[in-house]
Formats: sequence, structure tokens, C-alpha cells
Amino acid sequence: MSVARNWRSFLVSVDHGAGSARGRRSAAFLLTWVLLGAVGGQAFASAQGATPTAGDLKQLSIEDLMNLDVTSVTKQPQRLLQAAAAIQVITADDIRRSGASSIPEVLRLADNLEVAQINAHDWAISARGFNANLANKLLVLVDGRAVYTPLYGGVLWNVQDCLLADIERIEVISGPGGTLWGANAVNGVINIITKAARDTQGAYALAAAGNQLQKQVGIRIGATLAPDVYLRAYGKYTGRDREVTTAGTSADDSWHVGRGGFRLDAEPSPPNRLTVQGDFYSGAEDVAATGGAGLSGGNILGRWTHATPGGASMSLQLYYDHTHLSQPFAASPAAPPFFSGFPAASLKDDLDTYDLDFQYHFAWGARHKVTWGLAYRATRESDEDLSIVRFTPTVLNQSLYSGFAQDEIMLARRVYLTVGSKLEHNDYSGYEFEPSARLQWNPQSTQLLWGAISRAVRTPSRYDRDLLVPSGLINAPPPFQFPTTYLKGSPDLVSETLLAYEVGYRAALGLKLAASVSAFYNEYHDLRSTAATATTAVYVFPYPIFFQNNLEGETHGLEISASYRMLEWWRLRAGYDLLQE
Repeated sequence: MSVARNWRSFLVSVDHGAGSARGRRSAAFLLTWVLLGAVGGQAFASAQGATPTAGDLKQLSIEDLMNLDVTSVTKQPQRLLQAAAAIQVITADDIRRSGASSIPEVLRLADNLEVAQINAHDWAISARGFNANLANKLLVLVDGRAVYTPLYGGVLWNVQDCLLADIERIEVISGPGGTLWGANAVNGVINIITKAARDTQGAYALAAAGNQLQKQVGIRIGATLAPDVYLRAYGKYTGRDREVTTAGTSADDSWHVGRGGFRLDAEPSPPNRLTVQGDFYSGAEDVAATGGAGLSGGNILGRWTHATPGGASMSLQLYYDHTHLSQPFAASPAAPPFFSGFPAASLKDDLDTYDLDFQYHFAWGARHKVTWGLAYRATRESDEDLSIVRFTPTVLNQSLYSGFAQDEIMLARRVYLTVGSKLEHNDYSGYEFEPSARLQWNPQSTQLLWGAISRAVRTPSRYDRDLLVPSGLINAPPPFQFPTTYLKGSPDLVSETLLAYEVGYRAALGLKLAASVSAFYNEYHDLRSTAATATTAVYVFPYPIFFQNNLEGETHGLEISASYRMLEWWRLRAGYDLLQE
């Protein structure tokens, strides 16, 4: 189904920092632009926030922006010009100027991502190919919390949201990141990092309306509870109207969701920092021809970091996440006996995740920087015994154990070799080994040449191993339309593997121009496929089709991006991606 897009929206946001008149002046400027835009039929506006992070970024030159700290490549802060990976950074200022109203819309700013909107509430987002509604080769984190679902190994984008003004930056890596981040970081990593509570003091309000984005309101309050103890709390509601197909009919895909949350940051002593944060959400969405779907959930995270006098650092993180999904399906024959009727069906999935992660970083002599860590994750997933879609067993408890080590070695002045690996054990495919080697050379402080060889894996999901669903019907009148085939997960399915070769160049060419180029060649093995089981000439319906690992593949391509600052307040960006699958 194709969807015609014809939409208008009006966005107003006001940030009143504590003791700042700047936010009031910006609000007046903003409202002026909204009124001017209304005359033309469309307006986007965003307040000049009083938040130091966003305000400071606006004043940075291109060279300063290239020197921003990123953490996704090594799990330690490093300059962007020292990051030997195909990484792009979406800053708070980029988000503020974009007019985006959701995280998927913000991700369109990353040239190295493929972002496609399927309907009003569903998105397909991937990097370097394999993009689909159930894309499963991209790992997404929000403040260190992995948000993929083990149901199919992808991301439920309609429940990933926050106040966009609270995002400090989004780091987007195209290419494997399994050495540090583990399974499913195959073609890329998206790391969403929100601002510290100290940087969101005062009050912030948001209101938006349009014919597609019907309404969006948000509010955030930041306060200082004690010296070096800061808190913020927020609430947000979004409602989107149904899309209209190219035939002019309704797509029946409207949805709404409300959410709230908090973040507490404390520094009980200079070497110790503590963060506690949490979110909850609840919403519903329309699904064409099947009715309404429900979604709800929440999470809470605690993180402690400690720096030693000798320059080492450690962190301990624990989080709990709950997700509830109720997804309807079109009416279809029931499970055996298949000819007993045609009830509608609904997938109801409840997932509880407990995750513990420890990390330690230290310098070993003058030439080595070592980072290592251990992690444990436990999940409990419950699926109802459904009429059309079944998962066996209906309740599944799984454990994931992992450890990693990485060493950055200075081979010569401005020449570094980074080697490391992650070792994981999961209940589906056992042990997984994900090594990588990265070589970088900085001929000047404003230039970087790098190359990498990496191995990454996508482990089987519940969809791959435990699914049972009818997939074909007899062409006959009711009640004889029983299934001819059914699709079934396979207990013999193994992990998909990737061997990736990458090279890249990044440079700040003066104070106005920055550019990045990367090329890659990927070899995929044991990709998921479907195949019928061997049978005799005479068989009884339904006929089984199983998931198998019968496919191999390769992709190669080129990613180019550039940024040019025309004036202090005007920056031009361009990007080009070439992908051959």
C-alpha cells in the first residue's frame, strides 16, 4: 500500500532556563516566525534554548565540531577525529533546527542510515542494507540501555521516544560494532545520549499541531535538590492522524502514546557519579483491517562511575525494562483443527529484561589503553497461546553472558592499532566470538585515515526458532479453507555472521568545511532462509516450511558526507550513499 503525504504542522517550544532572559527573547522570536509561517500554510519553529550544551554547540566552528567527544567507538570519550569508524554525530543543535517531532525523524539527519516510514506509526531503519519493517541488523541504545526486542531482533520504533530537547547527541555508526556492543550490532549502532539533569534546569514546554501530527505537547521541569544533586522530570503526549493512500482512502493507521520519566544525577564526591533514570509509556494504534494494537512499558536504570587518582575509570550499570505488545492479525483459520472456523487473532507479548554491566578502563604503560568489561542479561518473554500465531514454548526464560577486552596500542606518533573481541554465550546458538582490528593514522591533527576488519553476528531470535504460523490456504469455500502450508521456526538455526572490511577518511578542512568518506565490503554467511522439508509424493496438509541458514551474500558501497558553514547561523550539509547488494 502506498501512502500519499500532504501534511502541515506548527511547532512551538519554549525553554526558560533558570535565571535566563535569553529564553524569553527566543520565545518571542519563535512566535513571530510561527505567525509568519501560518500565512504561508506551514511553519516550523524551535526556541533558542538556555541549555548550555545546545547554545555552546551553535557557536562552534567546523573544526570544533569535529573535535566533539564520542563514546560509541571505544566506550571511552575520544575526539571525533580520533574515532576509527564510519560515525556521524547528530548534535542537540541539529535536532533543534530540524523541526523533527520523533526520534525516527531525527535519524533522517544521518547520511549513513536508511530511514523509511511505512505508515503513521511504523518505521524501517537500517544501515548498509537489509532494511525492512522487521530489520534486525542494527543495535540501538538509549543512555546505555539496549532497546531491541528478542522477539525478532529489531526495534519497536513507535515506543522509542523522549523530549527531543533533552537529547545531547546521537552517535550513528554504520558498520559492525559487535566487539564492544555484542550480537546484533551487525550493520550499525545508534547510541542516543540524553543531557545530564544539570543541563536541563528550569522549565521547558512544547506544543505542536497539524493535519498529520494532530497534537504533541510536552513539559519538563529541572531542579537542584542539593549541591551536586540535580533532577528533571518530563511528560509528553503525541497523537498522529491516519495517513491517506494514493487512492484517497484512509490508511487506518492513526496512533497515540503518552509517556513520562525522570533523571537524577548526583556527585557525592569528585571521583564518583551516580545516575538514576526511568521512563514509562502507554498508547494504542490502529492497524488496517485488523483493529487496534496496544503498547505499554517502562524502564529504570542506575549507573555508578568512579575515577581513580591514577587515571583509571570504572562503571557499573543495572537496568530493568518491561515491554507489552498486543498486535492484532487479520482473520484466518485457527490452529488445529484448521477447519473449525476463522477467528481473528492477536499476538500478545510481554518481555521483562534485567541487565547488569561492568566496565573498567586503564592505561598500561605509555602505549596501551585497555578497556574490558563483563555483562549478564536475563529475559523472560511470555506469549499467549494464540489462534494463528504461536510461539513454543509460550513462556521463555533466557540468559546471556558476555565479556570483552580491547587494547588501543600506539605503534608510532599518530599511528594507533586497536584490537579486541567480545565473547558471548546465549541459549540459542551457544558461544559467539566477535573480534576486530582497527588501524588509524592522523597525518595532521585535523585529518584521520583508518581501516578495519571485523566479525559480527546476528543471533537467532524467538521469531527464528519458536514461531508457528499458517502461511497458505486451500482455494475453496468455507469451511474448507484450511492451510496448505505453515511456517515454523527451526531449533537448528545458527547465527548469521558478517566479515566486514572498511576504510575511511575524515577531515576538518579549515574552519568552514568538514568531510568524511568511507568504503566497505561485507561478506554474509548463514543468512536466514526458508525451505520445505523432504516428503513423499503423498502428504497430509498442512505442509511444513522451516527457517534455515541456506543463504550467503555480499554487499559493498561508499558513504560520503560533507558539511559547510556558510555563516555562524547557516550550515549546509550534503551526503551520498552507494550500496550494491
